[in-house]
Amino acid sequence: MAKNQSSAPDTSRRSERSRRAIYDAALALVAEVGYPKTTIEGIASRAGVGKQTIYRWWPSKADVLLEAFLDLSDQAAEAAGQAPYAIPDTGDLAADLKGVLRATVDELRDPAFEAPSRALAAEGVVNEDLGRRFVAQLLEPQLQLYVDRLRAAQDAGDVRPGIDPRIALELFVSPLAQRWLQYTGPVTYEYTDTLVDYALHGLAPR
Repeated sequence: MAKNQSSAPDTSRRSERSRRAIYDAALALVAEVGYPKTTIEGIASRAGVGKQTIYRWWPSKADVLLEAFLDLSDQAAEAAGQAPYAIPDTGDLAADLKGVLRATVDELRDPAFEAPSRALAAEGVVNEDLGRRFVAQLLEPQLQLYVDRLRAAQDAGDVRPGIDPRIALELFVSPLAQRWLQYTGPVTYEYTDTLVDYALHGLAPR
């Protein structure tokens, strides 16, 4: 009996291998041909699975891609030893923000992330449903981390009490996103460090 059990196929392991192959195929395809030309059939063929396997787990290609992106982010956080991920609170707000933005620069310049992310971001501009889902499922949870860190800074007296953290975070996150999306300048550590300095200290003479 023990021998039969040991030789039985591990369906959970096989399912995980299939899921991982589907994630990889979806991200690769959307980077190569764009979101509109990416299909469930194409993902299935590339992953080496039947399309019914994909439909059994996800109702649409958008669901596949969004979940693949979430998985990609989770893998990056785990590789960095930061899962579950949160912005560190060392007591030095500027250093903490600069650190997380430098990590974001690394991610934005990583080909595994950049190509499919650009494809989905571009499609989200013209496809309102996808754009809203992209923001709700991928972007907002990340922005909430900044909100949490800025609120902690308010509690510590490092940020004025009347500041709205959700607006304040846009002072450094939004310029970085625009520069990356529109190629208006290099995406570097020096740039994001400067964004933090400008956001925290303002532009007026002191």
